[in-house]
Amino acid sequence: MPKENPFLKEIAHHLKTHTGLEEKEILPLIDQPPNPEMGDYTLPCFPLKERLQKPPNLVAQELAQAFPTAELIIKAKAEGGYLNFFVKHAELARWILEKVHKEGNNYGHSTVGRGKTIVIDYSSPNIAKHLAVHHLRSAVIGNALFRLYKARGYHCIGINHLGDWGTQFGQLIVAYKKWGSEVAGSLPTKALKEDPVDALHGLYVKFHEEAKKDPSLEDQARQAFRELEAGDSEARRLWEHFKEVSLKEFNKIYRALGIKFDYYTGESFYNEMLNDTVERLKKAGLATMSEEALVVNLDQYGMPPCLLKKKDEASLYATRDICAAEYRATEFGFSKMLYVVGSEQRLHFKQVFKVLELMGYPWVKDCVHVDFGLIKFKEGKMSTRAGRVILLEEVLKEAIERVKEVIQEKNPNLPNKEEMARQVGIGAVIFADLSSRRTRDVLFDWKEVLNFDGETGPYLQYTHARLCSVIRKYGRPVESAVDLSLLKEKDEYLLVRKLESFPKSTVSAAETCEPVVLCNYLIELASIFNRYYNHHRIIGKNEELTRARILLADCTRQVLRNGLYLLGMETPEEM
Repeated sequence: MPKENPFLKEIAHHLKTHTGLEEKEILPLIDQPPNPEMGDYTLPCFPLKERLQKPPNLVAQELAQAFPTAELIIKAKAEGGYLNFFVKHAELARWILEKVHKEGNNYGHSTVGRGKTIVIDYSSPNIAKHLAVHHLRSAVIGNALFRLYKARGYHCIGINHLGDWGTQFGQLIVAYKKWGSEVAGSLPTKALKEDPVDALHGLYVKFHEEAKKDPSLEDQARQAFRELEAGDSEARRLWEHFKEVSLKEFNKIYRALGIKFDYYTGESFYNEMLNDTVERLKKAGLATMSEEALVVNLDQYGMPPCLLKKKDEASLYATRDICAAEYRATEFGFSKMLYVVGSEQRLHFKQVFKVLELMGYPWVKDCVHVDFGLIKFKEGKMSTRAGRVILLEEVLKEAIERVKEVIQEKNPNLPNKEEMARQVGIGAVIFADLSSRRTRDVLFDWKEVLNFDGETGPYLQYTHARLCSVIRKYGRPVESAVDLSLLKEKDEYLLVRKLESFPKSTVSAAETCEPVVLCNYLIELASIFNRYYNHHRIIGKNEELTRARILLADCTRQVLRNGLYLLGMETPEEM
């Protein structure tokens, strides 16, 4: 809980005499009880068992009896091994609502990460291929973590580690030279102008079809990639063009998702560093030859060897990831580095981290593989130009079109329907991805994803729009100097307590790399508010009560807005 909380400070101040602990040691132990009827705050006494040489239930009883009458605390009550505290609710509401009202968009932010850098490696598609739906998870999870850590005061560096190197580009160069005029036309023909990535993908597919009939094409591709690695001007020109047109398409989709990167330093960026890294691994006795390939033997760590170079001297993913980690450690001096990459790469990162550890880098302990499961569609395969691949662009378009249909049915006179459909459609896709534990597979069901009444993105956005509507209807500035003792309803108290726990939910979501924690929090907040809205009039005849309830509603709107922003979602004011 935040240290500036005056209730916690008062509790800690009075407990330090009887526990022998300093206030700073007591504060982290205090939390909210799971059931509000148990109290407003609770202190688990189990950590005090050894220090006080008494069972937790006895510790709780003695501390409750010794707790004095305080300014903000009404009473302390022992409940098993817990010491529960009951506070003055009007003062609690005042502290929380004034804090939210004053801090606004910064509520939930902190400075805990000030002076520290976190590098987040996410998205990382292969160039010359479409962004497909399986790229969605890395992009939106990485973006949410970027925003969550930035809100904690960290200097965040977002890196799109493009798949822009490897033998496949030798294959593409060969295919382009052989069949470019047939499939895509030469630079710059109509096909490459209209849909260059689709044209390049067609060349890639054709190469593999032809290689089944003529295996010598694979040798030509390996030679083409060696020329690219050596800096051949023609190979380089083609590769740079492939990269340019790919990035143009990628950025169109990233903009739609509200995602930006600080660097697009892909695998090719580290090409000139490879030999130095490999030589150092050899000198350290870590790299050895095995079946004509250069490897780091990891048998004693229960892992297969980490391949550094194939027998044709071509580098591999692991080599480039080792170089990338060394470069980022030197260039950015990170406190933590996150790799948001699918669960199928678990072994790869275990191997890379182990090699870095064997190389003597202490910072490898701060490297984390943030893995995630697959994304599937309940309704089966969507129609797509890429055959077996579901294009991410098509998923976003599908979501927007479906929202348009809902708007036309429910609110055909809504202004800015196109913009609202975009915000809600894309928000629905983002929330559907983030609202599951990341290591689980996501089952994408359109009926559930776009449900305005379920635990979905549209439900949260609709709740935000409803709150904005209430504030507009009130028609006056929202004030914090109101009589909060008038907020006596149970749902009002629950809303206040939920608003207080927003910062804690953002911290947990960041530290566990689980945006679902924040998703669940926002669903609970919206549910409490909607229940309150359905049972009580916010704007009524009692002016003082109205002012207090408007402040509560506006603070709820602000926290919903802040939370949705951290997830990478927009917040329409009308729906």
